[in-house]
Amino acid sequence: MQKVFEIDGRDFVSLEGFYRIIGRVLIPGQAWGHNLDAFNDILYWPFSEDQSRYTLVWKNSDLSRQNLAYVETIRQLELRIERCHPANVSQVATELEAARRNEGPTVFDWLVEICQGKDQYVELRLE
Repeated sequence: MQKVFEIDGRDFVSLEGFYRIIGRVLIPGQAWGHNLDAFNDILYWPFSEDQSRYTLVWKNSDLSRQNLAYVETIRQLELRIERCHPANVSQVATELEAARRNEGPTVFDWLVEICQGKDQYVELRLE
């Protein structure tokens, strides 16, 4: 039987809140980097326990789609531009300007894309 893990969009309103909840659900008690690269990595952890695919159910994903939309994306890109390598500033600035025009991927889109890129390990179900 395939393992099922659940998160609920009512439990967070920011990317930092998502990181807190997803860590608690997928790797309880484990330390991790709380960034997109680390999120990508922890999607493997439940799979590595028994080498079987698992399902991640994202309840109230429409609420998350709203909360992790352009306002949160702009906030995250503003944080990123302050910390990124100078060689990446131009790219992040372009992404930030697009987000300010309500264009391009949102934080929600980033997270879904990362999950869908791991489809050999995790099945994402948006509810």
